[in-house]
Amino acid sequence: MRLLAIPLAVLLGACAQTPQQGEAGLVGLTWQLVSFKGGDGRVETPVDKSQFQLQFNANGTVFARLDCNRGNGTWKSSGPNQIEFGPMATTRAMCPPGWLQDHVPRQLASIRSYVIRDGHLFLSLMADGGTFEFEPAR
Repeated sequence: MRLLAIPLAVLLGACAQTPQQGEAGLVGLTWQLVSFKGGDGRVETPVDKSQFQLQFNANGTVFARLDCNRGNGTWKSSGPNQIEFGPMATTRAMCPPGWLQDHVPRQLASIRSYVIRDGHLFLSLMADGGTFEFEPAR
């Protein structure tokens, strides 16, 4: 019975959905929000792009700046151009009111795919809910 437990543990570890080599373009950069384009045609842009940032780490963690708040969580990819965020712990400071300030943190859990095109990162919500466009922070 013990001989089966070790190979099974190795197999389960190998199947864990953590960042893959193909996601290398996500890792190592700090991405700042350029715009959000909703499935309904709505376009929102931040007053200051640096207010909304994501930093993906190779170990499957993500750091987020969400207006005046900060967050730490996890991300994983189960295949090419697929991405999913886990729960995110965030600070709860009272940020100035605004649509993006409420929308961005709430929608992270609904992101399911990404593409990097022309140096920009596009994160798409499920069910054609919209797309966040990010660029590398300077």
